[in-house]
Amino acid sequence: MTLTADDILARLSEMGAESYRKTMLKHGAHEPIYGTKIGDMKPIQKQIKKDYQLAKDLFATGVYDAMYLAGLIADDAKMTPEDLQLWLDSAKSRPIASVTVAWVAAESPHGWTMGLKWIDSGDEMAVCAGWSTLSGWVALRPDSELDFSALRRLITRVEKTIHEQSTEVKYQMNGFLISVGCYVVELTEEVLAAGDRIGKVDVQLIGDCGMHAINDMIEKVASRGKIGVKRKTVKC
Repeated sequence: MTLTADDILARLSEMGAESYRKTMLKHGAHEPIYGTKIGDMKPIQKQIKKDYQLAKDLFATGVYDAMYLAGLIADDAKMTPEDLQLWLDSAKSRPIASVTVAWVAAESPHGWTMGLKWIDSGDEMAVCAGWSTLSGWVALRPDSELDFSALRRLITRVEKTIHEQSTEVKYQMNGFLISVGCYVVELTEEVLAAGDRIGKVDVQLIGDCGMHAINDMIEKVASRGKIGVKRKTVKC
């Protein structure tokens, strides 16, 4: 049976839970939202695997749950820069922009160029998506495909400007440094040094959410002998 976007919307609606819906709204999700837990989406994702057009159809519904699922089933290799920009422009909330759109961008062939474009956009939601995309890019790509000179410039940029940013941008910049430090062996020590100079980053996040200290996270990964071990996917 071939599923359509309408079929999936009906299934997501049936699985929605009001308590989870309210929790997600508190954490930045947008209406309309059914409150479908990610774990409950996984059987649908497993059934579909990847579907370029269906993912685009789901994202276009504007329903939070469907937009999130769209990112999980997107055929990243087929996503064009125009597709990615449309998704970002259509994102109704920061979680969709900095999670769903960023994940798909990072796993597409265009993650590096789109990430750089977005962090220079001047739009907060796009800036968040850009730093998140770059975080995913370095976590996935072999070091031989990375531009070390550009990454060093980005490390310096974060160090010099992170304290001036909004909470949301601070969070994504912080995550970018952690990602570079954990996944790019040649730059780990440089990120640790930058982390020392940056010091504590003051943020006010929702509820019990917290922001990991840059050096603490890198040292934790180092203690497990996992520095430089790339990820197969950034989606979850």
